[in-house]
Formats: sequence, C-alpha cells, structure tokens
Amino acid sequence: MNPKHPKYIGIILGVLYGLSLRWLWEVEALRDVGGLVTVSFMFFVPFVIGFIRIHFECKVRPSLSVGSMITISWQPIFFFLLATVVTLLEGSICVAMALPAFMFFSSLGGIAAGYINRYIASKRNATLMSVVILPILIAPIEVNFLNLTKTYTVENSITIYASPRMVWKQLGEVELIQPDELDITLTSLIGVPRPIKASMSSDGVGSVRTSEWEKGVIFREVITSWEPNKRMTYSFDIDPETIPDHALDKHVKLGGEYFSPLNGGYYLSEDSAGNTVLTLKTRLIDNTNFGVYSRIWGELIFRDFHNSLLRLMKSRSEKFTHNKSSGAPS
Repeated sequence: MNPKHPKYIGIILGVLYGLSLRWLWEVEALRDVGGLVTVSFMFFVPFVIGFIRIHFECKVRPSLSVGSMITISWQPIFFFLLATVVTLLEGSICVAMALPAFMFFSSLGGIAAGYINRYIASKRNATLMSVVILPILIAPIEVNFLNLTKTYTVENSITIYASPRMVWKQLGEVELIQPDELDITLTSLIGVPRPIKASMSSDGVGSVRTSEWEKGVIFREVITSWEPNKRMTYSFDIDPETIPDHALDKHVKLGGEYFSPLNGGYYLSEDSAGNTVLTLKTRLIDNTNFGVYSRIWGELIFRDFHNSLLRLMKSRSEKFTHNKSSGAPS
C-alpha cells in the first residue's frame, strides 16, 4: 500500500475531514458555529467526503463511470463511521440512522467531483476548496436561524380475538416479558433496547405507569385518562439524565435535546364479531432540521416498537381468553 497514491490520499483526507468536524462541532464552546445534529453535518459533510475521494481518484482514472463515482465515494464513509464506533464517538443506533444519508450524499459529492474533473478540469482544485468550506459556512446560519421543530403522531392497530375486558387486563401491569415473546425487528438489530415490563402505582388518572427496558432504561408514564375497557392515555415523564449513555446514543436519547415522545395511549374498540381492535398512539417531538429523513426514522422506530407491543398484547390476551374458556390456569 502506497499512502501517497491518490486513491489512499482521497480516503485518508475524507476520513480526517469527517472526524475533524465530528470532534469540533461537539465542543460546547462551538455550539453557535456548528453541530452534529444539523443538515450541515448529516448531508453536506458526506457530500464533501465523497467529493474529496473522487477528486483524487480522477487524478489516476479521469474517465470514471457514474457507477464507479458512486461506489468509490462510499469508501471513506465506511472508514469514517467505523472510526467513530471504534473510538466510541458514536453508537450503533446513530451509525445505522446516518448510514443511508451518508451514502446517498457522498454519492452526489462523488458524481459532482467526477463531472467537474471531466468538464472543467482547470478549476477543479479551486472547486475542491470551495466545497470543503461549504458546511463550515452554512452551519452557523443553520444553528442560529433555522428551527424546524415539529410534532407528529405514530398510530398502529391490531385485531385481537378477545373481548375488550380481557385485553384491558394486559395493558396497565405488564408482567415480565420473555425474550421469545418479542419478535426480532430492525430496531432491535441496530441496538434499540426492548421492553422488559411495566408496573402501575395505582389505577386511574394521576397514577404512574413505570416502564422498564433493557440496558437499564426506565421512564414514567403519567396517566391522563382512564376508562376501563376503552382508553388509557398518558404523558411521558422522562429524565434523560437517568438513561444510561450506553443504552441509547445521546443524539437520539429519549427526552433528550433532539427527539422525544410527548404523550400516547391505548384505545380499545369492539368490532361486529366481538373482537377487540387495539390501537396504540404516540405523539413525538422532533427538534432536528432533517425534515422527511428524521420523520422516516422516527416513524420506523416507533411503528416497530408499537407493533411489537401490540403483538405481545394480542398473544397474551388470546392466551388468557383461551385458558379462561378451557378452565385451564391462566
């Protein structure tokens, strides 16, 4: 391996560029000039990394195909993200969420560098310098003047072959969840903790439902409405300081600066056959500027979580109903 070969120069400089901004923009004193949970870092930094990689590749392969521009631009992205994991700068959840955006925008940067090299080669070095400083120029404007805070609700339903009364018995107190009661999902694979159990301080409005997840995650749900066999809603009371750093990456920590559930609830209705339609809703706040991208991830994670809980309630309620009808112990 010759580190002075343009191929390796492009990879090394791309990784160093990403790590430099990753480190600098987390320094508290520089919060007014940049940040990690910004469009500048999530979208423009990988664009620059891809641009750098292809800029140097074109020195030895000036006629790259578009396909090569795209795939080669991913090389420093993979090394950069690996470096953040190895150095404990990021955890698996943040890396998994960032990877699609990083790959897409590094591809755009690679294509831009390839075509600039092909058609305006005389200005490619000046263009490289302009591209490199682009995120640094945009970031202060974004963090000081752009605020795209939004709220939205994620809702999922399931039909349970049991009466609302039987289903209601499963909602407040949730006994210890065995590992085989929850499916393996995308969110569990990327490291999102799974629920373990829930307990109620009492019944009715004002009582507290305490949820416990894996990795020591514990938070409170304060009951805001309580209609047996019909509805149980709650507001989340989450102290991010009590959630272990190793459990959820700090940039997606529940109750944290960027992303949090606000309130939610279970809703029960009866269909014409006497079965229960159980609906779980969660209202979320998103303080990032990522727009559709963060909305997709927020919905994906909470739909995954909702569906796991709903299937758990379905399984337990139907088993409970079957045991009651057969006279077997529940």
